[in-house]
Amino acid sequence: MACHPFVAQSSLFHRTFAYEPETIESGQGIALITNTGRRILDASSGPAVSCLGHSRPDIAQIVAEQINKVAYVYSGSRFTSQAGEELATELVGHRPGGLSKAIFVNSGSEATDAAIKLATQYWHEVGQPQKRHFIARKQSYHGNTLGALSISGHDSRRQLYADWLSSNVSFVEPNMPYRFKHHGETDAQYLKRSVDEIEDEITRLGPQNVAAFVAETVSGTTLGCAPAVEGYFKAVRDICDRYDILLILDEVCQSQQNGELRILTQSQIMCGMGKTGTLHAWEQEGIRGPDLQTIGKALGAGFLPLSAVLVHEKIFDALVKGSGGLAHGHTFQVCEPWP
Repeated sequence: MACHPFVAQSSLFHRTFAYEPETIESGQGIALITNTGRRILDASSGPAVSCLGHSRPDIAQIVAEQINKVAYVYSGSRFTSQAGEELATELVGHRPGGLSKAIFVNSGSEATDAAIKLATQYWHEVGQPQKRHFIARKQSYHGNTLGALSISGHDSRRQLYADWLSSNVSFVEPNMPYRFKHHGETDAQYLKRSVDEIEDEITRLGPQNVAAFVAETVSGTTLGCAPAVEGYFKAVRDICDRYDILLILDEVCQSQQNGELRILTQSQIMCGMGKTGTLHAWEQEGIRGPDLQTIGKALGAGFLPLSAVLVHEKIFDALVKGSGGLAHGHTFQVCEPWP
């Protein structure tokens, strides 16, 4: 494949080599404006990110005010910040489903890695370090770092890096009745078959070896924004409780909307942060909630890179009684996430 001259000469490493990308000079509301004056409707908010629109003077002012106060507080120091504390309280202060703590990082992939590490640390803290196997779903996508890709069932993204991906992950079929229900099979029958596959995999591995089951509450573009049949996540939650396995729900592909944004596409309404009628998509399933939940993308709305892991109180309590700290961190594990 020939490399476009612009891409060849550019100092920026572009993701696609075949064509010259258009230069975005500005944004206005739901539109992107090129340097030639062309107006492009940002109907999907990028990958479901810029859900508050572009060129928001009110947001820019608040961000500037916060930067003028303090731009960075290291999470590994003996400091915290009012902005970080307030955002965490906004998300988990009311203890939804027992979620009581928030860890802020930059991307959804980082949030997935943090959730994997936290699940691993939890089982070490409670004296079961052999629980290190994760069960995920085919046609899932949880991020592009090596850790996140290890639990993602996206074959084409995994292929090049197969030698680097973890071997302690296995995959079951996703719950998608449109593609996977048998002819003449009822929803109840399909639900049982789908859940039995998860239980069979737990039995095969031995529940004493399984750390967590990971799933997108409403799958993203890898599966086509597909909700599970009614009762699926209640059954999954029950299985995880019965076999003492953590449930990790990925609601990174999420979006919010304010009064200025009237146009929604399928990629914007997949999951999380109110788009299913409740703040968290899992609340629609009638379950107590996950043990770990990842959120991101629209959490920062494109104004800054921001994602989070929401942590159940039982996991935090185990660390308090054990090592007394989080065995994970980044330089930019955000302590000053949002003004």
